[in-house]
Amino acid sequence: MTAVAAPIPQDVLKRIRAVTGDAGVLTADADKAPYLTDERGYYTGATPMVVRPATVDEVSAVVKICCETGTAIVPQGGNTGLCGAATPHEHGGEILLSLTRMNRIREIDPLNYAITVEAGVILAEVQQAAEAADRLFPLSLGGEGTARIGGNLSTNAGGTGVLRYGPARDLCLGLEAVMPNGDIWNGLTALRKDNTGYDLKHLLIGAEGTLGIITAACLKLFPRPADIRNAFLAVRDEHAAVELLARARRATDDRVVTFEYISRQALDFVLGHFNDLRDPLDGRHDHYVMMEIASGEAAADGLRDLLEGILTEGFATGLVLDAVIAESGRQAADFWKIREVLPEAQRHQGASIKHDISVPVSKVADFLVDAIADLSSLVPNIRPCAFGHVGDGNIHFNLSAPEGMTDAEFLAIRPEIHKRVYDRTVAMGGSISAEHGIGRLRRDELKAYKSPVALEVMRAIKAALDPGGIMNPGKVL
Repeated sequence: MTAVAAPIPQDVLKRIRAVTGDAGVLTADADKAPYLTDERGYYTGATPMVVRPATVDEVSAVVKICCETGTAIVPQGGNTGLCGAATPHEHGGEILLSLTRMNRIREIDPLNYAITVEAGVILAEVQQAAEAADRLFPLSLGGEGTARIGGNLSTNAGGTGVLRYGPARDLCLGLEAVMPNGDIWNGLTALRKDNTGYDLKHLLIGAEGTLGIITAACLKLFPRPADIRNAFLAVRDEHAAVELLARARRATDDRVVTFEYISRQALDFVLGHFNDLRDPLDGRHDHYVMMEIASGEAAADGLRDLLEGILTEGFATGLVLDAVIAESGRQAADFWKIREVLPEAQRHQGASIKHDISVPVSKVADFLVDAIADLSSLVPNIRPCAFGHVGDGNIHFNLSAPEGMTDAEFLAIRPEIHKRVYDRTVAMGGSISAEHGIGRLRRDELKAYKSPVALEVMRAIKAALDPGGIMNPGKVL
C-alpha cells in the first residue's frame, strides 16, 4: 500500500477543522515545523495540517472523514521515534494526527496495580503518578521526558528495565483505539486474565500506527522498590558479562533490573565530550557493565550484601576485574548518565552507522566478538561503539568511522556493513530491530530478512483492517 500523493482537498481540511475547532489544528509553517522532522533528522516531511484532537470522539470523527475521503493519516505521539514511523512523507498528501492534547490520567487503581492513561501522557508523568501512589511503572528510556505512552506502545518500546519487567507489550493490560474506519474499539480492560478470543491489543502494540490509533491504555504497575543498588564494573571480556548476568540473576532471585554493557570505546566517547563525568574506575579496561538490582524490602544492607557477594564471586572466578558500588544517589545518577548520554556522545564523533539488533542472551558475546572482527577486516581501525541491554539480548551495535576517514567515505560502505551485521544477526536467530521498530528506515531490511509467510500474514492483516490504506501508509510494509 502506497501513500496518497495527491493534495488533500480544502473541503476535507475544512471538515476536519470543524471537528476539533481552531485550537485543534495547526496550519502555519512555523507551528507545524516541530512535528515534521524525526528525532534523528533523517526525514523531514510535509503536511497541510497538524490535527490535535482532545478526545477519543474527536479522533474517531477525524478518522471517519479520512476514511470516507481516502485521506492518509500519520499518527504521532512525542515524535521521539528512531525509524521515521511518525514523520509524514515529503509530498504533503497526508494529515499528521498528534495525540499530545489527549494527556489525561484517567484512573489509578493501586490495589489492582493498574493505571489508565490517555495516549498523549508523557512517559515520565506516568512514572510520577505511579510513584505518588506508592507504585512503580517500570518502562524507562532515554526520551522518557518527551516520549508519549501511545508512541511507546505503538513501537513496543523497550528501555533499560526489560530484563525484569518486559517491554511495553508486557506492561499493557488493555487499550482503547480508533480503527481505520473510525470506529472506537474499547478494550480498556484492567483484567489480568481474559480468555475470550483474539487478544486484539497485541495487533496494535508494535504496529507503529499502521492498523489503528491508540488513544488510551491501561498499564500494569508494580511494587515500588524500597532498596535499589547500583554498581559499575569492569569485566574480563564479553563472555564474562553474559556469565556474570546469569550468576547475578540466580543469586538475587531474579531481582536484576538493569544489566547494561558498555565498551571502552563508548566510554571514551562519553568522557571526551562530557566534562562533568569521570571514569568510575581507576584503570582502563575494555569491557564494562552497569548493573542495578532492586527489592521491595528495605532490610538493612540486605541488598548491598547480595551485590557484594556477586562481585566477590566475580573477582574470585576472574569474571570481574574491578568494581565500584554507588555510595549515594548522586553517584548512581552519574553511572546512569554515562549510559544515557552514549548516543549523544557518539554524534559528536561524526558519521555513525547504527544497528538495534537482538540475539539470544547466550549468543551476545559471540555476536560482539565475531561482528567486530568481521567489520575490522572490512574497515581497518573502525571504531565500534557497542552498548546496551545485554540482559535481554539487545545490543546497540553502532559504528563510528576510523579517524581520518571522511563521513562520506564511511557512509558509502553502509550497505555492506548493514548486510554483514544483519546476516550475522539473523543467522544467530536474532532480530534486525529489537526495540526501535521498522518505520520507514528499516522497510527494505524487513523485506529481506522477514520470512515471506510472515510478511504475507502481515499484509493480510493490514488489508483486512485498513482496506483503504490510509493508516500511516509506507511505514513498516
